[in-house]
Amino acid sequence: MVVALALTGFSHTDHGDDGAARADATSRATAVRALLDTWASAVRTNDAAELSGLMDPAAAPGFLAAETRRAGNVAGVEFSDWGYEIAEGPETVVPSSLVDALGADDVWAPAVQLRYAIAGADESPTRKPVALVVARRGDRWTLVSDSATVDGEQRTWRGPWDFGPVVSRRVDIGDGRTSVVLGHPENAAMVDRLAEELPAAVVNATQLWGSGWAGRALVWVAGSQDEFTALVGPNHDGRDIAAVAISDAVDPDAAAVSGQRIVFSPASAQRLTDVTRRAILRHELIHVAARADTVDRSPMWILEGYAEYAAYRGTGEPERQIAPALTAQVGAEGAPAAFPDDTDFSGYGERGSVAYETAWSINAFVAEEYGESRLTQLYRTLAVGESDPDTVDGRLSDVLGVDAEQFRDRWTDWVGAHLG
Repeated sequence: MVVALALTGFSHTDHGDDGAARADATSRATAVRALLDTWASAVRTNDAAELSGLMDPAAAPGFLAAETRRAGNVAGVEFSDWGYEIAEGPETVVPSSLVDALGADDVWAPAVQLRYAIAGADESPTRKPVALVVARRGDRWTLVSDSATVDGEQRTWRGPWDFGPVVSRRVDIGDGRTSVVLGHPENAAMVDRLAEELPAAVVNATQLWGSGWAGRALVWVAGSQDEFTALVGPNHDGRDIAAVAISDAVDPDAAAVSGQRIVFSPASAQRLTDVTRRAILRHELIHVAARADTVDRSPMWILEGYAEYAAYRGTGEPERQIAPALTAQVGAEGAPAAFPDDTDFSGYGERGSVAYETAWSINAFVAEEYGESRLTQLYRTLAVGESDPDTVDGRLSDVLGVDAEQFRDRWTDWVGAHLG
């Protein structure tokens, strides 16, 4: 019998503290943890027979086939950790109708996470949600589905290994550090190019930011739009952007970040030149280096402008080629007198291009006029979250020792001289 799963959670009406019930819950959790450990081992060791033996007779259609494919693809990646664990948080209470439909003695949908770390790139594991359903028949627990829906929403995270065979390149960064680039056979050439460029990109980021970061990176090259969306979320369109830096948990007190990845879109291999590919890698890598010291909703002109400065730092690329849209605007209207608004950076076409290039010009001006160490100090001072304009101007003056209005005047002159 095959049962299509669409779970709808409901609340317990009986919250008694009966000791027998608690004992049953503990026993169930212990048994399912053992099941999760066996499942993780079977996937990581590509043991198809073990996987088949873990499946419930009424497992979701295609579940075993998907797990078998995943196990084969996972075998192409070197992990330092791979496991499934029951997480803290509310579980989905399974309706009795589903228990009856499955014909099982018990059905459970606990909060489960995939815990994994890629060797050489992840200093600590990251965790991703798995929408798991398990069933008990007698004393034996089995897997029913890892893609159940709760209130109509898919919750299971999918990694590169869920989208096809994986190619992996380990990169020696120096000082005993390694980075990793992952992709698929069809974009192996892009994977190889990024692997070649990573060591110099890491050196560039460290020279600008300093040594207070991991000094390594994990880069993914998505093979499809569906994969790109799964890896970075629905807010980034892989048809319009080349790459994005993502992260999971940030611990600013410990200066630690888990789950940092740079994800290149499926269109990037065809659209990027050698210059733009190198620049985008360096741009995203400085976001990785600075992530632990960056608070969301800080001024975009410093966050993105600093990354754009890092992208072209020391490359010798002509300034008018770095900022062609801004150069055209300067020729038509004169140099800008105001910093771009945060909303300008989300605009498409010329508006977004001018915003990024203007932000680059601000940071390039600071680096040339005041030095790179002062530029990095300015970033650290401003990347502390949302601030009103007067506060931003005050911090800018504190770091650079010049009145904010005078700074803007000098920057405007610099833009006119360099791009006019």
